[in-house]
Amino acid sequence: MRSLPWGSFMRKWTGPKKRYKLPLMCAHVMAMAVQRLFPGSKVAIGPWIDNGFYYDFDMEPLADRDLKRIKKEMDRIISRNLPLIKEEVSREEAKIRIMALNEPYKLEILESIKEEPITIYHIGNEWWDLCAGPHVDSTGHIDKKAIELESVAGAYWRGDENKPMLQRIYGTAWETEEHLKAFLYLKEEAKRRDHRRLGQDLDLFSIQEDAGGGLVFWHPKGAIMRHLIEDTWKKIHLDHGYELLYTPHVAKVDLWKISGHLEFYRENMYDQMNIEDELYQLRPMNCPYHILVYKRKLQSYRDLPIRVAELGTVYRYELSGSLHGLFRVRGFTQDDAHIFCLDDQIKHEIRGVLDLTEKILLQFGFRKYEVNLSTRPEKSVGSDDIWEKATSALRDALDDKGWHYQIDEGGGAFYGPKIDLKIEDALGRKWQCSTVDFNLPERFDMSYVDSNAEKRPEICHVETHTGRLRQIRIPQSSLFSFKDYFFTLCSHCAFHLSLFYSSGKARLLAVRPTEGRGTLDSSDYSTISRLRLYGNRSDFSHGYRDIKLTHGIEGQYFLLMRLRGGKSYEAQVLTIRSSHWHENIIITMTSNTNSFSLRSVLEKDKLNGANFLD
Repeated sequence: MRSLPWGSFMRKWTGPKKRYKLPLMCAHVMAMAVQRLFPGSKVAIGPWIDNGFYYDFDMEPLADRDLKRIKKEMDRIISRNLPLIKEEVSREEAKIRIMALNEPYKLEILESIKEEPITIYHIGNEWWDLCAGPHVDSTGHIDKKAIELESVAGAYWRGDENKPMLQRIYGTAWETEEHLKAFLYLKEEAKRRDHRRLGQDLDLFSIQEDAGGGLVFWHPKGAIMRHLIEDTWKKIHLDHGYELLYTPHVAKVDLWKISGHLEFYRENMYDQMNIEDELYQLRPMNCPYHILVYKRKLQSYRDLPIRVAELGTVYRYELSGSLHGLFRVRGFTQDDAHIFCLDDQIKHEIRGVLDLTEKILLQFGFRKYEVNLSTRPEKSVGSDDIWEKATSALRDALDDKGWHYQIDEGGGAFYGPKIDLKIEDALGRKWQCSTVDFNLPERFDMSYVDSNAEKRPEICHVETHTGRLRQIRIPQSSLFSFKDYFFTLCSHCAFHLSLFYSSGKARLLAVRPTEGRGTLDSSDYSTISRLRLYGNRSDFSHGYRDIKLTHGIEGQYFLLMRLRGGKSYEAQVLTIRSSHWHENIIITMTSNTNSFSLRSVLEKDKLNGANFLD
């Protein structure tokens, strides 16, 4: 698969200031245009974002057709080449001006600004806004043909569902019309790869509103893909010395008090259930369960390290307005692994987790990823010594691995520092997928028996989510969650998957141009039996009199076609075709041909060079 040039395209024109100067200016011009066209509308906040900008307004609901009117007014403002004038005023002066305009949201923004003096930017002498800047010098520096207003959406003020619903207008702004056209091409390509569309078109999964929002139903084709990917995950973990676990979906509330989730993560947890006068909680994470498995007996230093892994379903509270396909759901399966080890084993174990994570990502064709080392946040638990020890261990492992990484100050979890991997898809977009972090074992009184037969509390625990590590146990996640990995894989390859991971079956079509419907013969059955023997989901279709009639099902199947009659039939020729390929593959079936002498099929199946069978 050809990697699309999004990353390089962005780097060509976006310096550190260019990236936000232009979109920020366009946000102000758009706000000025909206208030001219819709008197009485109130402005809220209008920042630059990746690929453009947005602005929130308190006004009557807008429709997409209103965007054309707003864009025309923006063009008129731009054509006048109005200067941008910076003014610094006192807080009291800014307050007086805002109150004179009756802009309540700006007043609230002013109260949140800590620095003084307050900076105001004027567009000519006709409109102004609170802003730290910087901006281009005048509206004439904006290319009208390089701007597009994209959509309108509802957004709660400050993201709080108890506050007013505002109208948010999204736009994109570029230096030239050519940049805009390139962006729009990539945007259309992203739509083509949208997992929600592909999930529906290929009948992979659905969200059934009768059951509730954010709850995923995996259909047979999606379920078989999930099964194959999960089997790959299990095999790789077993090969790396992990043991598999299955744990409950609920637990007593006391467990979540000990872990700290009730204190630090409560807003993401569902209401508790009263069962026989005891409170139970749906699990938002798997970690405490794995610790209980470790604590079921007194462990010896001889047993360490202990590596366990689970594909565990967790439940997170999400507002209905934030739900989005597989990207934001209320229940999902997360790959979760934990390592319990000694202090002198930490570096080796973390390095092993990084190697495992890399192997899984490469297995699915992900070769580009961003690595971040996230440190202690303001809201956290544990002593400074433990945090420093954990952070140093992660840093040492990254240095040993030779990965380039950035420091994300304060980006760690409340329980420990972590390594985050963001994988880059074929469009150059980055998705959070893997995490390695340290956890704090003293909250669970974890211990082991040392070589002197003494009970010691200094057990180390690292957690991974195909990529995640923590102190005192090593938690990890290489896929982070199955739904995240699934939609990222979808975006990356548009489901041009290998025959092995395909959602559909390999379907043998016996095409008989001269024999009418005909019947399947022994060689047809032999071909299917051989495919099934080697693990391929295979089936028959017959009765086709013309190859052209088979085109409609290529998107669902890999077609293994046999043309009845003539030399090709006598030579046992099998033609392999998929809608993903530009040409057919011809294989001669002999008594020595196994299904992955059809291996050349996979060489044609270009998921960015991924080799799914190694």
